[in-house]
Amino acid sequence: MIPMTLDEIAAVVGGSVHGPGETLVGGAPYVDSRSPVADGLFVAVVGERVDGHAYAAGAHVVLGSRPTEAPTVVVDDPVAALGRLARHVVDRLRAAGTTVYALTGSQGKTGTKDYLAGVLRVLAGDEHVVATTANNNNELGVPLTALRATAETRHLVLEMGARGIGHIAYLCTIAPPDVAAVINVGTAHVGEFGGREAIAQAKGEIVEALGPDGVAVLNADDDYTAAMAPRTKARVLTFGTDGDVAWRGVELDELGRPSYELGHGGEWLPVRLRQTGAHQVLNAAAAAAMAIGGGAGVAEVAEALATLEAASPWRMELRERADGLVVLNDAYNANPESMRAALDALVAIGERSGRRTFAVLGEMKELGPEHDEGHRSVGAHAARAGVDVVIVVGDAAAGIAEGAASVTADVSSAPLVVRTVGRDEAAAWVRQNAGAGDVVLVKASRGAALEWVAARLLGSDLDVKGGTP
Repeated sequence: MIPMTLDEIAAVVGGSVHGPGETLVGGAPYVDSRSPVADGLFVAVVGERVDGHAYAAGAHVVLGSRPTEAPTVVVDDPVAALGRLARHVVDRLRAAGTTVYALTGSQGKTGTKDYLAGVLRVLAGDEHVVATTANNNNELGVPLTALRATAETRHLVLEMGARGIGHIAYLCTIAPPDVAAVINVGTAHVGEFGGREAIAQAKGEIVEALGPDGVAVLNADDDYTAAMAPRTKARVLTFGTDGDVAWRGVELDELGRPSYELGHGGEWLPVRLRQTGAHQVLNAAAAAAMAIGGGAGVAEVAEALATLEAASPWRMELRERADGLVVLNDAYNANPESMRAALDALVAIGERSGRRTFAVLGEMKELGPEHDEGHRSVGAHAARAGVDVVIVVGDAAAGIAEGAASVTADVSSAPLVVRTVGRDEAAAWVRQNAGAGDVVLVKASRGAALEWVAARLLGSDLDVKGGTP
């Protein structure tokens, strides 16, 4: 964080100081008292079950709604005040030449963010890039990320999520973007939005926030996204099979890692990604378009992409056990589109390596009225794609088994479908029936916490009690 005194913070957020006003805050803000930041600002949030003020003892300084034992800036709403503080810092950074990148989408946000941050770190140096970590993409996560920036930060990369109309518009008031991208409009959170049209309305707020000097990066292959071009004052740069930034000649190796040519402005450069899945090409192209929109050249972007390893856990994370079993852990989140992409990647590995394919699939949450049909569609896709064994975890995911069974007469080799009551039974079944020469995909929404299954298959000591959405 750019160092500020308590008095300066209070002036920015409209709060009152309780304690020495000259106390300097040099560390980043944080909300979890179990992971304090040296010289940082503890944001005391009052939640449904926990009041952060009760854990303020020992903090360097506090931003809260009432005084604490530590020096405190008192405001009516600590979350809103955190946003105002972040906006102050972002304005200072932009005035000094920092570029703010913001991106959203129904799936692929984190993969795209990781590619973009990785490219910028290769080109500018790690110390000059700050990017979203984990799922910090909401009204707390965006300002917490922005406030990790220092005077040396030249690229700020922000993932933005939404659960309703107006959410992204608000996040853009905290961190107005210079380059903004919509990766796609799918069915993630459709139960909360009510339909893809509403999702598109919400996602498009990110390009509406751009000024005329900005760059809007849009997916030319997604009709809902491409239709957002009239909603922005900024220059539009598209990515896609026929976009301004495009790709051609995609080939997958035995572990499903794509090689292809990346094109822009008449130049075509070879790229070989180190992550699994053909869908990674789209994520990498979106990141390339954002980097180009920020001033990078296509040749240096292509070269950087080929050097990047996976940066976020449990997202198409490929691990091989000592006996040769390959586990593809994509348990961070799931919706029908990302499920189909992961299943295609699993089948591609099986086809190119000769491995049997096992898919351990759990519930996809937040699908609303589309819950049952969404799960059935995934099961049907698994069967048609040629997955050998589908292991369904829990009653909430039973539609996957139903969908797979519904198309068995239409496919040449129907998968074995195994229904299990939970993670323990699923892990035990796979450990008994899969081994060297096989590949196992593990995927579900975060609430299912199926990373536990992947950990058990790999012999890890990870002890996951549950997940946070």
